[in-house]
Amino acid sequence: MTLFRDDGIVLRTQKLGEADRIITLLTRRNGRVRAVARGVRRTKSKFGARLEPFSHVDVQFFARGGELVGRGLPLCTQVESLAAYGSGIVTDYARYTAGTAMLETAERFTDHEGEPAVQQYLLLVGALRTLAGGEHDPRLVLDAFLLRSLAVNGYAPSFEACAQCGMPGPNRFFSVVSGGAVCGQCRVPGSVVPSPESLELLGALLAGDWERADSAEDRYCREGSGIVAAYLQWHLERGLRSLRFVDNGTVSGRSQQ
Repeated sequence: MTLFRDDGIVLRTQKLGEADRIITLLTRRNGRVRAVARGVRRTKSKFGARLEPFSHVDVQFFARGGELVGRGLPLCTQVESLAAYGSGIVTDYARYTAGTAMLETAERFTDHEGEPAVQQYLLLVGALRTLAGGEHDPRLVLDAFLLRSLAVNGYAPSFEACAQCGMPGPNRFFSVVSGGAVCGQCRVPGSVVPSPESLELLGALLAGDWERADSAEDRYCREGSGIVAAYLQWHLERGLRSLRFVDNGTVSGRSQQ
């Protein structure tokens, strides 16, 4: 019987029995963890409200087998709130749908429980903090998070140099199969010809150049979002369910500001 302590982001919850929940978290040191929180659905629960999606928490686990991942789920025995990002997200549709897509992305990129994913964790914490603060267009924050998540998992797209031969950019074509921008010689069937401004925007989001990203025109934001969604779907081998609500809910996240 072992106690583990870690901080993490609540990704999702599932009902268990009449009063319990299974909590899925992305933690700093232990990657994705599923644990049982006893009695949190009761109105008198001391920490039920702290274990909601988007919450950044310090949590203590009790594992019977001595490991967080093994036979049976560990128990959440103590929870302290570090940041309640949900309060700045759930009341705004654009932020909520973008945030939900972030949580789903983080879970999809950490499909092995107990495997450390520090970079993905830090990306998620930073993205939720930015989203809750309303500093930038929610859709741009989401696209930046998706691009950086792809990058830390080994799928960084190229937006300037040819992804196949390395020819310096800017290059005219873009291929999700080839890994990003491609030159005329490396062009493959299915390549698209996005506007140069859209590729510049995506490059700025990947690099964290918010001054350039915030000044982008709405049409380039929409086109860029489509490219990101297609690229993400290719590498995840299926799309994110939550992205459909982001696309339908906002033509442009800034229209909701």
